Amino acid sequence: MRIRVVDAFADRPFSGNPAAVCLFDAGAWPDEAWMQAVAAEMNHAETAFARPSERADADWDLRWFTPTKEEVLCGHATLATTHALAADGKVSGKVAFASLSGILVATVEDDGITLDFPVNRPYEVPAPDGLAASLAVEPLEVYVAGELRDLLVVVRDEATVRGVVPDYAVMAGIIQREKLRGVIVTAQGSGYDFVSRFFAPGSGIPEDPVTGSAHTSLAPYWGERLGRNELVGYQASARGGVVQVSSSGDRVYLKGHAITVLDGELLV
Repeated sequence: MRIRVVDAFADRPFSGNPAAVCLFDAGAWPDEAWMQAVAAEMNHAETAFARPSERADADWDLRWFTPTKEEVLCGHATLATTHALAADGKVSGKVAFASLSGILVATVEDDGITLDFPVNRPYEVPAPDGLAASLAVEPLEVYVAGELRDLLVVVRDEATVRGVVPDYAVMAGIIQREKLRGVIVTAQGSGYDFVSRFFAPGSGIPEDPVTGSAHTSLAPYWGERLGRNELVGYQASARGGVVQVSSSGDRVYLKGHAITVLDGELLV
């Protein structure tokens, strides 16, 4: 079986967020344990599996696995899958994916790929016990991001975001206790409208390089704060990546580029 590694939200190889992509022929999904084993073997933040859909409202079915669990939404692996399908000539223009988060539409354009995702509007909450200790930073504001249940932590400035060195053991305990997916740390940017980092030690991802789904809450938060609908965010991980965002009602639009860096064959 063919498998590719695609750097998503990347304008050059070895940047952005790598995702493995497996495209199946029509038919039933492989055994779920096998897909989870492949994701663990690849050891990227996400491995995407897609097959032609039998649904009237979708072109492809899409699932995402971290090294330890199946996810309900993933932006960078959706972008990577769209890139692989377009490279094979299987899609052009718009493609609709049936997923655990409903129908997701991706649009292939000359200047990138745009993802149409459901908004995860953040609502303010008290800071959980131990949060400041887990980040070694005092939060200014703390929110929970909609159905994804990411903790969105606003800090003083970009330097603070870049300087965070988490205590992953403490953070994992908070995530488990509060039934969260992960922790977003964000501030207004200098060269970009906002910067962020994303940590998900409970999902086998200590720090995710570029998290498309996290921007479904970052987009409405910063859009309201800055008074503009179209923004550019930078995820300040070691690899780094740029995500162009806009929001409208209950939808968020994420735009970026992708590059295939490995194309191989699974032998088992």
